[in-house]
Amino acid sequence: MEVRRAGPGDATSAANAYIASLQSLDFLPRLHTHDELHAFVGRLLEEQEVWVAEDGGGILGLAALTSDMLSHLYVHPDAQGRGAGAALLAKTKERRPEGFTFWVFQQNELARRFYEAHGCRVVQLTDGAGNDEKTPDALYAWAPGEV
Repeated sequence: MEVRRAGPGDATSAANAYIASLQSLDFLPRLHTHDELHAFVGRLLEEQEVWVAEDGGGILGLAALTSDMLSHLYVHPDAQGRGAGAALLAKTKERRPEGFTFWVFQQNELARRFYEAHGCRVVQLTDGAGNDEKTPDALYAWAPGEV
């Protein structure tokens, strides 16, 4: 598996992994069409620092970073548990060595266990009023010195 900086040619493959991961979260409302989600990932590639994990079969997942936030980390459900998420999170820690924050839906217990096992901690719980899905979420943080 390789983690590398995403380029414009990765938009479709990265969007496919993103959409598959998002659709596996059955507690979320479906607010956008596939075309809208493809356009969204295309904008991420233009506006943020995006890294992808890939193997010989294509892109397994992506991580999008702003100056101090991990805005998105999604891994295709078929690739979960194979190290793609850990590799993307390690790249995020490398790229943001001073620390970063990110949001996770509270019901996404698999993701929460993953992040907590990798040294991230909850700093705030919300009722979801501030997100598009209106679904309770948790603000996590990772700081230097944490695993």
